Amino acid sequence: QVQLVESGGGLVQAGGSLRLSCVASGRTFSSAVMGWFRQAPGKEREFVAAIIRSMGNTYYAGSVKGRFTITRDNAKNTVYLQLNSLKPEDTAVYYCASAGPASGSYYDRQTYDYWGQGTQVTVSS
Repeated sequence: QVQLVESGGGLVQAGGSLRLSCVASGRTFSSAVMGWFRQAPGKEREFVAAIIRSMGNTYYAGSVKGRFTITRDNAKNTVYLQLNSLKPEDTAVYYCASAGPASGSYYDRQTYDYWGQGTQVTVSS
């Protein structure tokens, strides 16, 4: 089992920044891929970004590329998502997720085995 706990969400004005954190505990060695997803009211949960824990390779949704940055600190079992140039359409609950080494597509939420409880990000116009 892997437990994931997100933090760092909040209310920010358009153009502002936030940094989300996700701390993993438990069988963290099985978390080869860490991802961030988000879900806005009335919409499906969508991929935001992913990182390969060992190599540091990163992947982004087109809508956030150039504005969001995913990083990891393996010593702290923590993954971060830096959100810059925020827009009202970025408003959502942001979820951290982990997947094992024999993963499918990093962009597919079905690939991920464990999920955090989510942290709310609200961007005002």
